[in-house]
Amino acid sequence: MITISESAQAHFRKLLEKQAENTNIRVFVMNPGTPNAECGVSYCPPDAVEPEDSRQPFDGFDAIIDPNSAPFLEEAAIDFISDQMGSQLTLKAPNAKMRKVDDNASLAERVEYVLQSQVNPSLAAHGGRVTLTEITDDGVAILQFGGGCNGCSMVDVTLKEGIEKQLLELFPGELTGAKDATEHARGEHSFY
Repeated sequence: MITISESAQAHFRKLLEKQAENTNIRVFVMNPGTPNAECGVSYCPPDAVEPEDSRQPFDGFDAIIDPNSAPFLEEAAIDFISDQMGSQLTLKAPNAKMRKVDDNASLAERVEYVLQSQVNPSLAAHGGRVTLTEITDDGVAILQFGGGCNGCSMVDVTLKEGIEKQLLELFPGELTGAKDATEHARGEHSFY
């Protein structure tokens, strides 16, 4: 479920040495499955472990995970990197904002998952987002842009050179293209 690098495990062991005996770490997602999802790690003393929590053992400690966070932490990775600039603990959880879908899920669910987990994080840098409205009978993904993408002068390039190419590569034989169904209104929200 969660991968914790050797350097991150060593970092956690060092931190946990200063805590009460049998304290572990809790890995969680606040607002899981939403665009506002945020991941975190905290100390978890023994009296804070709930019966429905799961434990993932590591060298010298356990990662405690609540049942609401668990499906959104699939493929999560924690690392601790040190260099000349200092050190940093990173937690990457690609499924935090949207639960990973099965390979046998509908095409619409798989496309929406790609949009939420791979495309929208890039668009968010400009305050934008995209969602799937429908997939036509001839395999065209109809998309709705929002936020900074609405009215942006580069939305056509983003669609044709970025999103459509990525979707066609990921879903060959299932998708034939992507179209924008957004009523683009120029305004202060647009990214230029």
